This record gives sequence, structure tokens and C-alpha cells, in this order.
Amino acid sequence: MRLAELSERSGVSTATIKYYLRERLLPPGERITATQAEYGEEHLRRLRLVRALIQVGRMPVATAREVLEAAEDESLSQNARVGTAVWALPHGAEPDPDDPQAARARGQVDTLLERMGWAYCQELGDASPAYRMLTAAIASLARLGYPHDTEHLLLHARLAAELAVSDVDLVEAYDTPAERIEAAVALTVLYEPVLLSLRRLAQTEESGRRFGE
Repeated sequence: MRLAELSERSGVSTATIKYYLRERLLPPGERITATQAEYGEEHLRRLRLVRALIQVGRMPVATAREVLEAAEDESLSQNARVGTAVWALPHGAEPDPDDPQAARARGQVDTLLERMGWAYCQELGDASPAYRMLTAAIASLARLGYPHDTEHLLLHARLAAELAVSDVDLVEAYDTPAERIEAAVALTVLYEPVLLSLRRLAQTEESGRRFGE
């Protein structure tokens, strides 16, 4: 297919496709004349992944390029490829290294991971953006005097573990590494507001049952 058809089928403007080509986010097409190239189904798949990274995942172009390189690196495991993509997504606040609450919170995170039996997460530790984000969140809870003990957090961790099975099942249903990375990014980003909305709806329902007239 020519560039115009690639644009029409992908829903990406020709100007944006040319930009992705210049930034090496999209492989060049097969040159058929001095000014025209032919593109295939693999370009459509790559465009969908690029859009998932940049438009859905809000990654900078340089970061998206690193993720795409990892996706094509056959020396990496499937877990490493998907992990590279998800870790590249924007995350929440980082813990303040000078905050004594952050040091205590880090110990709580380690205890929580141990209680959950999440050995792989323990091994990754502070290298994981999610680990650091959880540390910062627990430190904020402690600083403001809200519940943050391990027993309280275990309930949330167990619910998250159940959701993770469903999430990874969805990702695993895709056939190729590129499709799985796309799904991991898109589903992580798109399902987070779904989870937040459902939690708030459930809180509204429970509050109505307890306190409503």
C-alpha cells in the first residue's frame, strides 16, 4: 500500500507518519520509485504500537524509540520486553530521599511484598517505578496520619493480585511480542481510570447504604 492508504487505514495523518519515519519509530517502506515507497501490514501494526506508546502512554519520542528497540530485541525475554514498556509509562510522585517517613515506608513496602510472596518484585526493589510510587504514597499517608499499616495495605494488595491475573491473561491472548507490548501499555493506561471509577462508584454505593436516608 502507498502512504495515503497507510494513512487512511491507520487513521494517522501522512504528516505524522512521515514524522515517525524520520524519528525511526516506523521502519522505512520498500522503495519503488525515487519518491514513493510501498508499505505493508507490519507498518500498520507498528503504527498502532507507536500510537499506544505516544498517544495513550504519553511517552516522549525518545522513550518510545527505546521501547520499540526492546520490543525487537530477541535476546530479551517476553517479560523484559513488556516490563520495559510498562516501566516507561508516566508514574506518580517519587519518594523524597531526605524524608524519614520515606525510609520507614520503604521498609513497609518490603514487608508487604514479603507477606504477599512477591519475590520477583522484592528482587527488583527500588528499581521498579511502581515500588517507588508505593513508597511515596505510604509516606504521604503516614505524614498525614491516615491508616497505612501492613494489615490494612494487604487487603488492597490481595485485590490487586486478583486483577493482575486478569490483566496478564488479556496481554497473553495476543500472539506477537509487539502486540503484547501494545496491549500491556494500552490496557494499563486505559484500565486505570476504569478501576478508579469503579472504586469511586463502589464507595458511593457503600456510603449510600450506610449513611444515606
